[in-house]
Amino acid sequence: MAAKHGPIEPLSYSDLGGRPGFKMALHVNGGRTYLYVAHLWHPGWSVLDVTDPMTPTLVNSWDGPTNTWTLQVTTRQGLLATSLEPIQDGWGNDAHAPFEEGVVLWDLSDPIRPRRRGTFRTGHRGTHRNLFDATGLLHLSARMPGYRGAILVLVDVSDPDQPCEVGRFHLPGQRAEAGEHDQREWFDLHGPSIRAGDLAYLPYAAAGLVIVDVSRPERPELVGHLDLHPPLASGIAAHTVVPIAGQDLVIVNSEALAERCREPVGFAGFVDVHDPGHPLLISLFPTPAPPRGAGFHSFCSRGGRFGPHNQHIPTGEPHLFSDQDVCFLTYFNAGLRVFDVRDPYLV
Repeated sequence: MAAKHGPIEPLSYSDLGGRPGFKMALHVNGGRTYLYVAHLWHPGWSVLDVTDPMTPTLVNSWDGPTNTWTLQVTTRQGLLATSLEPIQDGWGNDAHAPFEEGVVLWDLSDPIRPRRRGTFRTGHRGTHRNLFDATGLLHLSARMPGYRGAILVLVDVSDPDQPCEVGRFHLPGQRAEAGEHDQREWFDLHGPSIRAGDLAYLPYAAAGLVIVDVSRPERPELVGHLDLHPPLASGIAAHTVVPIAGQDLVIVNSEALAERCREPVGFAGFVDVHDPGHPLLISLFPTPAPPRGAGFHSFCSRGGRFGPHNQHIPTGEPHLFSDQDVCFLTYFNAGLRVFDVRDPYLV
């Protein structure tokens, strides 16, 4: 299909004071727009004033706990939630040093200097990709005691000083303390869980797409499940799942893990969820190809990882770009790709 948007051009750049950024979240306060940035190689967070996108200004940075990944940030109605988890082996961790875990809530009344409020502790290995839903519940990808891998934990943050668990959901095979066991390496909720109405769409890594009824958050119930790996994708076969507003469709993508494509083919595609009990994969996105003169035949031969990673998630925030006709998707060594998704059968 013909694209209805023109080329994307960079407007500006910030080196974030030498602390490379990772995940981001936007917040508007007093007519000014602030971007909260998590870091991969430096535990902690930064704030940029991006009111004028041509001149982003780093206005604050503060440190997180040592030996801890602080990768994920999300905002809603004046609250910032930041994840805490141990650094994965091989990424600069000290396996013998202590780490912090859970999720921290911050008050954004002063957007430049967030005030720390409560912390939800998992009592185990913390949280990864978390997201607020429209009701104010915080959906956690949480590693809880007695479970293998991350599960869905729903947290009430109406009192930011005392966040408390409302309910939880796991797949059969995750409850190790009950003798359950599943052989798959990436058998957990990678997150984030995204709610649309009474349903939550969960990217469950090696287990694929999982759909859960959260109308009673104290007792989330399985509705539907779509296996994707094998034959598709790495062990993180479902990395992100984004529902399309007003349509019975979601876009699912995997995460590339192995360099030079030495794994099952990564993918992004449409899933028909008009019957959420029986989700159906109906199409796949085309594989990005290098431009002429790139000097390499395919992104697989370029070196490093090639394949999908993150979709843009509007999250219902009025200040974030939202257009259900396009999908923004990063591809590691192939950069950012924008797809015209007006026809789910012809991307």
